[in-house]
Amino acid sequence: MPEGNNQGKPRQRQRQEAPERLSVAPQPFYRTAALPCPYVPGKIERKLVTELTGRHASSFYNELSRGGFRRSHHLAYRPACIACQSCVPVRIPVADFIESKSLRRVRNTNNDLIARPVEADATLEQFRLFQRYQRMRHVDGDMAAMTFGDYQAMVEDSPVPTKMVELRDVGHTLYGTGLYDPLDDGLSAVYSFFSPDADKRSLGTFLVLWLIDEARRRRLPYVYLGYWIAESDKMSYKARFRPLEALNSTEGWQRLFD
Repeated sequence: MPEGNNQGKPRQRQRQEAPERLSVAPQPFYRTAALPCPYVPGKIERKLVTELTGRHASSFYNELSRGGFRRSHHLAYRPACIACQSCVPVRIPVADFIESKSLRRVRNTNNDLIARPVEADATLEQFRLFQRYQRMRHVDGDMAAMTFGDYQAMVEDSPVPTKMVELRDVGHTLYGTGLYDPLDDGLSAVYSFFSPDADKRSLGTFLVLWLIDEARRRRLPYVYLGYWIAESDKMSYKARFRPLEALNSTEGWQRLFD
């Protein structure tokens, strides 16, 4: 029987705090089949993959990028190889970036080129340059056999706001193209290709310098460069950008070469 002042009054329910809402809905992840690694001979590659879809795709991708994931078409992925940690996610802290003498030479060498941001729309002109680049730089890779439809899907099949930058001279000749994703904390380099006949220009490096400039203009703190692999010559250019941060599985993002 109720006692004291509670006698005859209805019992009030205890108010509970509402649970915190997840920033994105729970999403399934899948592990790919084992395949030969394209970067380290003798190694086997596996990836952890999830789909980017729906109205929360951009916010989900932002979180995944901070966790070392990359994007290809509508999928986000990161390496999930057994007994191998060679692929290291890296990013440039824009505010602390120091342009070395060699990087200044790259910038000066290309001061005759105009970098112009464009929408992510595939063109035949881009595709012809893409084919030349693949056939001279990556002839044994899967991308060398891509059709225009494949290239168009790579550029335009994106569930997040994707952009491109083109490098042209005063005669409007296309020298290079970079595909990148704007994030809430930076710019993520997706893929770049350039004239294979212009080795002395270091156009791949120049495209990264443009991303750094663009991130500064947008007041974004990072440029995400994907994975750096110490054993891979194809990835060596990324070590030119200092300081460089690497994602550590236990300590988060840390300076790589300090």
